[in-house]
Amino acid sequence: MTTGKTVRPATLWPSGAVSEESLRELVEARRITEIMLAIPDMQGRLKGKIFSAPVFLERMAGGAEMCSYLPATDTGMIPLEGFELTGWTQGFGDFLVTPDLSTARVLPTRPGTVIVIGDPVQHDGTPVQVNPRHMLRTQLDGMRELGYEVRVGVESEFVLLANGESGPVPAWSENLDYALDLPPAALSFARHLSGALADAGIPYEAFKTEGAPGQAEVTLPYGDALSACDDYALFRLLARDVAGHDDLVPAFMAAPQTGTGSGLHLHLSLWNEHGDAGFDHHRAQDLPPLMTHAIAGLISLLPHLAPFYWPTANSYKRLRPHSFAPTRYNWGIDHRGCAVRVTGHGPGARLEVRLAGSDANAYLALTAYIAAMAHGIEEKLEPRPACERDAYHDTSAIPAYADLADALQHFEHSTAAHHLLGQDVVRHYARAARAELDWHRSHVTDTERQRGIR
Repeated sequence: MTTGKTVRPATLWPSGAVSEESLRELVEARRITEIMLAIPDMQGRLKGKIFSAPVFLERMAGGAEMCSYLPATDTGMIPLEGFELTGWTQGFGDFLVTPDLSTARVLPTRPGTVIVIGDPVQHDGTPVQVNPRHMLRTQLDGMRELGYEVRVGVESEFVLLANGESGPVPAWSENLDYALDLPPAALSFARHLSGALADAGIPYEAFKTEGAPGQAEVTLPYGDALSACDDYALFRLLARDVAGHDDLVPAFMAAPQTGTGSGLHLHLSLWNEHGDAGFDHHRAQDLPPLMTHAIAGLISLLPHLAPFYWPTANSYKRLRPHSFAPTRYNWGIDHRGCAVRVTGHGPGARLEVRLAGSDANAYLALTAYIAAMAHGIEEKLEPRPACERDAYHDTSAIPAYADLADALQHFEHSTAAHHLLGQDVVRHYARAARAELDWHRSHVTDTERQRGIR
């Protein structure tokens, strides 16, 4: 295994977030020569174009044209039929991507490059309704109308894979949960990722190895909800770049191998216009009404929105008893077996939603969570009692879906989903889920061959 290092010559290249004024100065000084314009696809990956920096500054006021199939493909970037947004009937035309220059950051793994996240719009300026960033903004605006800002922290689990004789294998084989005596592969990756995140202006809170072979977790800072998702999308890009220096690949899968589950845990809190923490409490017996309404919304509405946080066939293979992945829609006080965990104290009190796996799109998962919380707050819903037992034996709680087909059936025909997200959004993401199912139904897997060839 090689031990290449991420190149970060601080004396030549800038770092961190870049203002529009600074960007122009850096381009004129030829310290920035390329600018990536990216949008998140349905899988939460950043996709887009790399522009010559002077061309970007000259032409980007009006946006850049990109194929409208970007938010309408499967994980293999195969154009799909059946979407109202685009398809062979419409000829797969273009939409405009307008840059959000507040997201401009130096990409330290590619010296001389800045990345900017944008938003697709129709040529008349109308937002593309199924764009994950637009959908999240819509829910944030709705929560703002109720008087609250949403703050989010992200915990991302993933597995690092190395090249083995018969294909990819975990980069280490031991249970390294909370280990400090890390093997070279883990130590090298952690060190280089730390430097890359710092140089991109995304200070992380913690890195730790997990219990499964090759598994690690990174905790990103708490803050503004949309920025947290933007940072997470960039983190995934940086993690792939950094891992590549050591001939590794990060697998952002819910179940990257049998018996291993990787989660995407989102910590949420609400703050009022005066800067007060809406979930502030000091005793578990005295949860504020705002928090209990939010919990009730999550527990009662999220079963209608499962394809937003369990989007793939693989998502459901993570949901196993006593795996730290929830198998029921329940909640508890500092209970890691539940779907919703009340954690933190005082102003730091928050809800950790543990449903999404590593394959989830953070923008979409958070869209579902905020929509459900807002409904609970508006309707002043009250939750069922907190789980105070083994959460996996909590038979009074709604069980998780067995597979994507079951989840899709409920999502597609849910009055609540249509009310919370809109018919166009439900149809679009139901079509994506159906395409995922169709792919798996028509492909033979290695496991099938292993069981079938005797």
